Amino acid sequence: MSTQHEIPSYLTQNEVGPWAVYLEQIDRVTPYLGHLSRWVETLKRPKRILVVDVPIERDDGSISHFEGYRVQHNTSRGPGKGGVRFHQDVTLSEVMALSAWMTIKNSAVNVPYGGAKGGIRVDPKTLSRGELMRMTRRYTSEIGIIIGPDKDIPAPDVNTNEQTMAWMMDTYSMNEGRTATGVVTGKPISLGGSLGRREATGRGVFVVGCEAAAKRGLRIEGAKIAVQGFGNVGGIAARLFADAGAKVVAVQDHLSSVYHPNGLDVNQLLAHVAETGSVAGFAGSEAVLVGDDFWGVDCDILIPAALEQQITEKNAHKIRASIILEGANGPTTPKADDILRDRGALVVPDVIANAGGVTVSYFEWVQDFSSYFWTEDEINLRLTRIMKEAFNAVWQITEEKKVSLRTAAFIVGCSRVLQAREVRGLYP
Repeated sequence: MSTQHEIPSYLTQNEVGPWAVYLEQIDRVTPYLGHLSRWVETLKRPKRILVVDVPIERDDGSISHFEGYRVQHNTSRGPGKGGVRFHQDVTLSEVMALSAWMTIKNSAVNVPYGGAKGGIRVDPKTLSRGELMRMTRRYTSEIGIIIGPDKDIPAPDVNTNEQTMAWMMDTYSMNEGRTATGVVTGKPISLGGSLGRREATGRGVFVVGCEAAAKRGLRIEGAKIAVQGFGNVGGIAARLFADAGAKVVAVQDHLSSVYHPNGLDVNQLLAHVAETGSVAGFAGSEAVLVGDDFWGVDCDILIPAALEQQITEKNAHKIRASIILEGANGPTTPKADDILRDRGALVVPDVIANAGGVTVSYFEWVQDFSSYFWTEDEINLRLTRIMKEAFNAVWQITEEKKVSLRTAAFIVGCSRVLQAREVRGLYP
């Protein structure tokens, strides 16, 4: 990355990874921060990084070691908040970037959290359920010194789920000698989880997508949708768009890409994925897209809901969608952002588009503290209101300053974080 940034010694200097994308995004927003730009270096340095060894005994009696991370990027506005992912390609740079995007996201939707993120470098498919449990519990014990209901609250992310959170909550509680339901969110309902949390991120993508479509004069009914990633986020968003009358014409996951010009049956596809683990082999598909053909599919709305850095300068020019809804974190590189904007596409950034998950995580946290739980309708109404208000506030900045939605979202998010930093001052 050819910038003036001082790259920390613990990252590879010639391959900074996703952290470089985040730094470039901060560079782009800095000219709009006014007097707060004095504090902008705060955003370029994580507050705390913990790298841990996670040893477990395998079912066959052998010992395996895995590398784990927990990064707290910023806690100026409240405790850290962010998911934990289990993936064989997890790196420190990735977790740093994800924690930073959480800082901006939480601030942009105005929930009282800072940004954090965690992960273990492992392919969870290679572990038995017992091995997965032991790894999760050991990892939780190792990061237990920096997490807590009022310090840092993990949640599910890639390849983690309600069961993972239950194991984490129980491990932390055992070490504390008390039941601490608020240490994680995304828990099972029986352990203080919130109704609507599992669907929240996908629902938020849908709500913001409808708002963006209205701004562009695009009717959802009959609109063509393409979705990359058909897990909890992409699958829920696809179902909600289909229920609203849209046609989900293409879906891509880690194994295959399926296509039907008249729309795939989303409910049947979800059932197929639940049974087989992939969209591959879905009988309701007319064709299988090969290579980069997915990116060039004829659609109105594209939802990248897999991993970061999926839309790059190599494939951005193929995209025909007029609206890109970032269901994943960091799926679009800055160069791809520029290409899409030049082509007239509207990119709705991750820090707004996929903020539904952390918003309902906030609701869960509040419910755990009060021991009073809301109905699913109440939660969905609150979520919809917050998402709409956040999107429209960002849209107003876009109109006023003639900047992209991403830059506008970063203006809102960074300004709130740096205002908190300025008012709090430096200790000592």
